[in-house]
Amino acid sequence: MANGTAARSKEAAKVVHYRECQRNHAASIGGHAVDGCREFMASGADGTAAALMCAACGCHRSFHRREVETDDRDCSSTTSSG
Repeated sequence: MANGTAARSKEAAKVVHYRECQRNHAASIGGHAVDGCREFMASGADGTAAALMCAACGCHRSFHRREVETDDRDCSSTTSSG
């Protein structure tokens, strides 16, 4: 970085959603059955153990399908008018 110039980098804003529950409740008997929970809802406040449990189905957040939305923004782009 010569002459005090800084490299410009891309910023990526990530939003994570936890969708339908994929826990197989019949795995112990060799079957496949899901509970039908469509989206994770935290049972408690952020930062608590209850925040990782779903209020709708009672499963841990890790059983829910993780969906990441990224919003890629290039800070180094410039607009020019002609």
